[in-house]
Amino acid sequence: MKIDTKLGHLGRASNGQATGVSPPLVRTSTVVFPSLAAFKESYTTPVFEALRYGRSGTSTSFELQKAMADIENAETCIATASGLSAIVAVLGSHAGPGKHILVSEGVYGLTQKFCEQELVNQGTKVSYFGPNENIKDLIKPETSLVYIEVPSSIRMELFDIERICSEAKTHKIPVACDSTWGTPIFFKPHSFGIDISIHAATKYINGHSDTMLGLITGSYEAMNPVRDWCDRFGSHAAPDSCWLTLRGLRTLSVRMERHQESTMAVVSWLSERPEIKKIFYPPLSKNKGNDYYLWQKYFTGAAGPFTVELEPCNEQQFEGFINGLNLFGLGTSWGGFESLVMPAIPHHLRAEKHMPDEGRLVRFHVGLEDADDLCRDIEGALKNLGAG
Repeated sequence: MKIDTKLGHLGRASNGQATGVSPPLVRTSTVVFPSLAAFKESYTTPVFEALRYGRSGTSTSFELQKAMADIENAETCIATASGLSAIVAVLGSHAGPGKHILVSEGVYGLTQKFCEQELVNQGTKVSYFGPNENIKDLIKPETSLVYIEVPSSIRMELFDIERICSEAKTHKIPVACDSTWGTPIFFKPHSFGIDISIHAATKYINGHSDTMLGLITGSYEAMNPVRDWCDRFGSHAAPDSCWLTLRGLRTLSVRMERHQESTMAVVSWLSERPEIKKIFYPPLSKNKGNDYYLWQKYFTGAAGPFTVELEPCNEQQFEGFINGLNLFGLGTSWGGFESLVMPAIPHHLRAEKHMPDEGRLVRFHVGLEDADDLCRDIEGALKNLGAG
């Protein structure tokens, strides 16, 4: 079956219990067994895949995990409480005194913060590499993981995934990837050699901005240390979040097509505006750089978030621009039905009262609204910046 068909039919094995189209929401903390043999049998199945205790999941979470593993072409999936908890589980399970982790530059701010504070304090060495660097020169005998995010969070730079995976596999080092931006609709991480794929399902996979969830996929072998970490630290997802995300999964494909269509329209319009100095969006054909080439190589479509650099403006003009937007909510997430805007500045600088006039970055997320309406909304707000 093709993915559009799978999205409508996977994750419904238990719907017969409720004689409904959708599977029932099953909440429980305690699981009772009819016999000692059945109790022992539950421990022969990997944790997070069998009824054992509420922390291990219910049929609701199992439905989502099986569906996600299938559409990601992976053996298994683990649902966690949030995208960040999924990232922490992957990094934490490969860290420890004397170990070394390679991380791509420009990763999500809290990912970097976890690496530089928690992992380093525990004795793990962390090194960063740019899009044009060959990790061959950075790998050490103690390197335990290569972690990448595609595209990077703010400047949306892309990395040559197959080259990274090829070099890592030469040294038998697993590669993990934050695949949230592309979703399983536009990006197939495991087909390019990624061992562990991470999705902040809070965003596109859920799509309705009403729950937090992380999803991790991979082979059983690659996921074993992650599974052990999640079991030890209680990094599990609530059944309510899994049920809501199963609902969102049904419309993922049609929503992503709309996000892509509208975003391309808005980006093309912005590229002609004098107030915009640069647009960071790999699919923008006008850029025709390495990011555009790599996007064509690894992605079949494009999502809604992108970043723009404004022509120099002062704080008052910048505030006028942000506050002048009506259809773009000012918020730090993305991937839902609503359009959003956010000053695209690193986490450690977000408390600053004033930013430099040069190089002000703004991140947009284009939702499901009409693209022409969104352009008109931005046009009105741009008047507060002048002609650039």
